Amino acid sequence: MLDGSNLKVNLERIKTDILTLAEIGQSSEDRGIYRMAFTDADMQAKQWLSQRITDAGLHYSSDGALNLSAELRGSTDQPRVLVGSHIDTVPCAGALDGTLGVIVGLECLRRMHEAGIEPQRTLELIAFSDEEGRFGGMFGSQSFAGMINPERLATMKDLDGVLLQDELRRHGHDPFAALEAARAPDSIACYLELHIEQGPVLDRSHIPIGIVDEITGLFTWSVWLRGEANHAGTTPMEMRNDAFMGLADFAHEVPRVLEENGSDRSRATIGKVQILPGAANTVPGLVEFSLDVRDTSEGVLEELSSAFRKALSAIARRRHLMFEFEQKSFITPVACDTNVVEALIKQTQQLGLDYQTMPSGAAHDAQIMGGIVPIGMIFVPSKNGQSHSPAEWTAWSDIEAGANVMLQTLRYLSQC
Repeated sequence: MLDGSNLKVNLERIKTDILTLAEIGQSSEDRGIYRMAFTDADMQAKQWLSQRITDAGLHYSSDGALNLSAELRGSTDQPRVLVGSHIDTVPCAGALDGTLGVIVGLECLRRMHEAGIEPQRTLELIAFSDEEGRFGGMFGSQSFAGMINPERLATMKDLDGVLLQDELRRHGHDPFAALEAARAPDSIACYLELHIEQGPVLDRSHIPIGIVDEITGLFTWSVWLRGEANHAGTTPMEMRNDAFMGLADFAHEVPRVLEENGSDRSRATIGKVQILPGAANTVPGLVEFSLDVRDTSEGVLEELSSAFRKALSAIARRRHLMFEFEQKSFITPVACDTNVVEALIKQTQQLGLDYQTMPSGAAHDAQIMGGIVPIGMIFVPSKNGQSHSPAEWTAWSDIEAGANVMLQTLRYLSQC
């Protein structure tokens, strides 16, 4: 059996795969990629990927959630090592989010197969379905992790009201087969994922590799501040119950709450606002807005939740408003496995690459997988921190560096 310690990825083949896959679902108007989960474009991409797996001489399979797998089979039946990400996109996407992790994973298995390296543990690439959330997010990895039930399958729908079960049936698939996609956690040694950072830290620091130590948790709220709509000309300022002024007060409170109750990894964003009645000559009587709060500590998230509630309550009392909120989602933070992180760092150092440990401020399939198995993540720089747009890009040299770290880490972990 070959050692493989000097094995490198084929960057030209990675380039070809990325650029070819980018053409599937790409708009000729804005150059964005529209490959949302289970659309015709997504299904075409799945077919393309399945053919690439077969062409590589790897064992291909898919499950009831339409997750696609490629296997480089090992010499033992020890728990396997997984590598993966997703190939579905947001509307008007770039070429790398999710796709990069799948293409790099395929290249790693392909190179080891070509080199005649037989791992002790089976290596499996998995391309998860619907990470981007057309039907709520993480459908493929949640199915894999046993987090899907019949009620959810029957009710999951997209923003246009299309039911997941109808979309799967349209393509000839039984939606309830997703219940059979769950894997036994003890059959898996660990899961690794390579991803673009989707932020500016590595790019601005000119560092090619990020080793993720924690993946952020988050909660999102819909918040309502109810005052009294009234005439903008006849209602004195001191007699107004102006809902928008309550929001303005709260927006200025956000930095204070983060400073007093958060950490250096805390984030809070008011990303969507609706003001009603919405007339230029009317005092706003109702404001509805979103609040997205993130941190890598569940305890810190709880403190921030309490602090934001108190701040909103105090503002509502002061402004004579009614305050209501509804929690729309909560995702628990996940720590990457210490042993996997150490393996990633070791392989990065042996390749002579600069790196930094860092949190992931975005959710990934790794976050779901971290609930059942040890995980690790590699980040590569995003040019100008841009993602979820046609401007999303990473230098080929950085992609090559990250891919070689993944290749050597998979080789190492598959022999442990």
